[in-house]
This record gives sequence, C-alpha cells and structure tokens, in this order.
Amino acid sequence: MWSAVLMSRTRRGWELHSAARMCGFWARRNVTYTQGQSPEPRIREYFYYIDHQGQLFLDDTKVKNFITCFKDKQFLVFFFSRLRLNETGRYQEYFPFLSLCGRERNFLRCDDRPLVFTHLLPDSPERLSFCGGGDKLTVPFQPEALFMHPASGRLYHPCPDRAGSVGLVRSALAFELSACFEYPPGRGQSGQPTHFLWAGQRHALTNELARHFPQEEEEEEGEGS
Repeated sequence: MWSAVLMSRTRRGWELHSAARMCGFWARRNVTYTQGQSPEPRIREYFYYIDHQGQLFLDDTKVKNFITCFKDKQFLVFFFSRLRLNETGRYQEYFPFLSLCGRERNFLRCDDRPLVFTHLLPDSPERLSFCGGGDKLTVPFQPEALFMHPASGRLYHPCPDRAGSVGLVRSALAFELSACFEYPPGRGQSGQPTHFLWAGQRHALTNELARHFPQEEEEEEGEGS
C-alpha cells in the first residue's frame, strides 16, 4: 500500500517538474488558439504568459511590459491561488499550467517558472510574496532552501507543490539578497554559495532544489550561454 502511495507521489512530482521545465521550452513554439474560444457549450478558454519578473500577460499580447501586464491584485490572487497542473488534455504541451474560474479555463505558460517571488515582506517571520499578490500570495521564507542555479545564476526558492515545487526569485529581489551569500574561501563569487547570512544567523544552504534541475539541463544551458 505505502509503496503504491510513494510511487504515486513520485510520479506526481515528476509531472509537476516536467510541466515547469516545459514552460520555457514551449515558449518558442507556435500554437493556434483564439482568446475566449468556446470548445464546448458554456466553456471559455483564455491563454496567459508569465515572464521572469512575475508579470502576467495575455499570451498573445504583442508588447509585454509593465504597462500591458495585469495589475489588479484581486484578479492576480484569484488566478494564482487556483493554479495547478494542466491535466485537461488540451494544450498540455504548450500551456503546462491551468487556473480554473468557474466555466473559464485559464491556461498558463511561463518564461521559467509559473510562480515568481517578487518581494520579501517584513513580517515576523518573514514571508515571500509572489506574482503581484502582496500579502495574499505568500510562502514562509526559508533562507537555507535558497538555490542558485550553477549555470544560469538564477535564484530559486520552494513554492507549493501544485505549482511545480520551485519558484523563481525575481532578479531585483535576487540582487538584494545576493550580498547575504557566503562562498567557499578563495572562490570569490564564482562558485556555488555555501551559506546565507540572515537575521544574525548563518544558514547552511541545503541545495535540495538541485534535484529539480537534472544535470543534463545544466549542461545544455552552460553550452548555450
């Protein structure tokens, strides 16, 4: 019984991880759809894209910037609090994630990860806010769980399993946190950080999120840089 449960959870974790990886891959592919299309009675479908800064857009928006992204906090909270793996059988390869709103299917693809941490809230304890939701979309800040990707240099932090388990830290926030990293002696900042200095404590980095980034993926990114 327990082995079956474990296999189910492992399979589920791999599906979520694969979906997150597909976000960036399929960003370069073309797919045909019409915003608001109705594939069946009383069902509407919309298509979205989230960039590496945590800005949400309609996928077919030509110019994607701060002016054209969604800013309504209530909408963003509603959208991202319902985010899950796309298991509808529709557009799964192109839009790996889905947010359901009644009879609306909101498909999502991403530049990197579907959840992007944008701010560190000064609560006690501290919480990371994601995707424009302010204090309504947060996770506890885990300093020891921060992971700096050795190839891209991007910073990641755990997020809810339903969104792939790994969230991207926005570059501006990553820059603010960068001064807190400690590197091996004699390596400067060229190697992988080993500790994170925060609130008077020295946290040893676990790098547990590394398992979500297979070695072959790191090698491919290194070759392309």
